[in-house]
Amino acid sequence: MAIERNPRALSKVASLRMNASQEIEVLIRAKYPILYIVSWEEQRVEEALQKVCASLNRTFHTWSVTQGMKPAVNRPAGAPKTSSLPGELEALALVHEAPEYTVFLLKDFHPYMRDYRVVRLMRDLAIKLRGRAETLILIGPTLNLPTELEKDITVIDFDLPGPAEIEAILDHVIAAVRDNPNVNSKLESSERESLVKSAQGLTQDEIESVFARSLVERKRFDLDIVLEEKKQIIRKSGLLEYYAPDAQIKDVGGLELLKAWLDKRAESFTDRAREFGIPAPKGILLLGVQGCGKSLVAKAIAAQWNLPLLKLDVGRIFGSLVGQSEENIRRAIEVSESVAPCILWADELEKGFAGASGGGVSDGGTTARVFSTFLTWMQEKTAPVFLMATANDVTKLPPEMLRKGRFDEIFFVDLPDEAERAEIFEIHLKKRKRDVAKFSMKPLAKATEGFSGAEIEQVIVGALYVAFDQKRELMQKDLLAEAKVVVPLSVMMREEIDELRTWAQMRTRPASKVDKA
Repeated sequence: MAIERNPRALSKVASLRMNASQEIEVLIRAKYPILYIVSWEEQRVEEALQKVCASLNRTFHTWSVTQGMKPAVNRPAGAPKTSSLPGELEALALVHEAPEYTVFLLKDFHPYMRDYRVVRLMRDLAIKLRGRAETLILIGPTLNLPTELEKDITVIDFDLPGPAEIEAILDHVIAAVRDNPNVNSKLESSERESLVKSAQGLTQDEIESVFARSLVERKRFDLDIVLEEKKQIIRKSGLLEYYAPDAQIKDVGGLELLKAWLDKRAESFTDRAREFGIPAPKGILLLGVQGCGKSLVAKAIAAQWNLPLLKLDVGRIFGSLVGQSEENIRRAIEVSESVAPCILWADELEKGFAGASGGGVSDGGTTARVFSTFLTWMQEKTAPVFLMATANDVTKLPPEMLRKGRFDEIFFVDLPDEAERAEIFEIHLKKRKRDVAKFSMKPLAKATEGFSGAEIEQVIVGALYVAFDQKRELMQKDLLAEAKVVVPLSVMMREEIDELRTWAQMRTRPASKVDKA
């Protein structure tokens, strides 16, 4: 299905871009000499600049290493028609010779700024253009400035399409297929809002393409197709992992208070919540015994809230080069915000940032700097990224992380009580296609006192192996026998767990209703 780019329809999109375009217009009028626009979207930026130049009556030129200068610049009388200079130096020479009331856009120019000749020419241009009605604009997907030019160049972030622009693109796509009887392009208001939110973080071309793909593949607009496109962004970053929501909240046994807290915030990322005055939730920290379902909760939240789940592996952040780790954490944050609203899952956080408060003697302070960047983002973030952090050993967590304002709430996940163990047995037996009515849950729950959810699952798996080896169906006695031979973590690490419970009693919120012994 081909959706043609309609200039009239997309002019509506262009008219909605006010923030970056207005800033560029102000800077051009103020005679700033050199601007650097950070964006992947050359075409979208070029369209915005053309509009700005038309309103200011400026001549607009573009340059790339493959296309050269367009339109051509009239050289001064007596100047040679051809030049032996390399393309990048020739482009700067043309800017130097151009008359006033001109604007130049140089595409992907950042690799050339490693050349000392380019740096010197640009410093000369900054001096000449200051106070003139002539502007040099660079565009690239990454910011790469030599130290010599930092004071001469003004940096502008050209944001990805916002909700209003995405809605305009969606209207354009709907208009293009309205007469196609094989496509259902109708959307309820709630579906439209979810679709627009899910497309945030994509470029204009990506949005148009993914909407078209959805109509071709599913004959309707489908959120899963949009999330699949976001998965590509995450995969390309190499710093985050995308997890498909393969668990439901009903797969989590017990934890009634935590489930109720999450259920109340299921619609907290909607426009209706913003209009009501509710800010997007920041996140939660789950402390507790290993194997009690903390990681499972993260996957269940993503499915319940229908949001992408990104896993932050802190080990991937740390690199061998100077400054690489700090850049990686900033990049990971940028990627998570670009696909927002989403859930960022940081599992076993204490292991990733162990020693962050210890002075950084062993690694030159790299861990402390990465941790500081992450903490600042947690406190100040405005993007709807819900941080779902888990930890097993609270003593290894830097105290700064537990300060109010970092998380909305800190929950303690204890070992399941008898009723919760019975529920966990039911969940895992159903998961393995067994008739729960054939088993008595109360004796199983009593036999597994002190077991975590993960250990109960292993009891069932071990019993299944026994039954399979004897070529018969799983029986109650198999589960009871397996429970007798398993030594739970609560026995092996009794002192550590008691210490954790004591710490959490007055400092955290319980995830379950029942008081633990």
